[in-house]
Amino acid sequence: MPEMPVLRVTSLKKTYRTPDGERHTIIDIPTFELAEGRQVALRGSSGSGKTTFLHMLAGILRPDSGSIEIDGVDITAAPESRRDQIRADAIGYIYQTFNLLQGYTALENVRLAMMFGHGVDDARARGLLERVGLADRLRYRPRALSVGQQQRVAVARALANRPRIVLADEPTGNLDHRHAAEALRLIRDICLEFGAALLLVSHDRAVLEQFEDVRELSEINRAASDAKIAS
Repeated sequence: MPEMPVLRVTSLKKTYRTPDGERHTIIDIPTFELAEGRQVALRGSSGSGKTTFLHMLAGILRPDSGSIEIDGVDITAAPESRRDQIRADAIGYIYQTFNLLQGYTALENVRLAMMFGHGVDDARARGLLERVGLADRLRYRPRALSVGQQQRVAVARALANRPRIVLADEPTGNLDHRHAAEALRLIRDICLEFGAALLLVSHDRAVLEQFEDVRELSEINRAASDAKIAS
């Protein structure tokens, strides 16, 4: 039986207007799929559209055309309120800059993410933070945590609502080599443990080498491929 895709992208396009008034295509993806529970890394240089692509998958940005289906639901056709709900319920996002709320503790950051999803589950929030090794840091605010510890809070937050898919945008970019390896291993292990598919984008060779399935962004994004040829 073929694997059911948790993510299906079809004819996805996004353009921006340049300062001189011209339209510049940054995303042109005919098709892309991610099967349930799979882990895929996308390789792409800075400016190749990696973050734009992830933001569209998460419903943060609207494409100009095309469709993005999460578990068979086309989020591009949904109103903003519905997209927000799908993102809260089905998608976990790990940012390079963590995006933690500085005035709140580690536990509160995870609990706040739950408020937009299925509801606050204090036991799960604590359990996730314990799982990422922060049982003794629940009441610490981000500024009192190391960079590596902040990333662990971000990982716990991304898994807070039992997402079907986790999107990771250069998640180890702010960490040194040792902590980057530890963070990547944690992200992959915890996604496997909780049954979430993982789509990670990076240009770091050390990160990409840890994945069995690595794809070039230029192979799926015709806009990146055209720019590569033009350069």
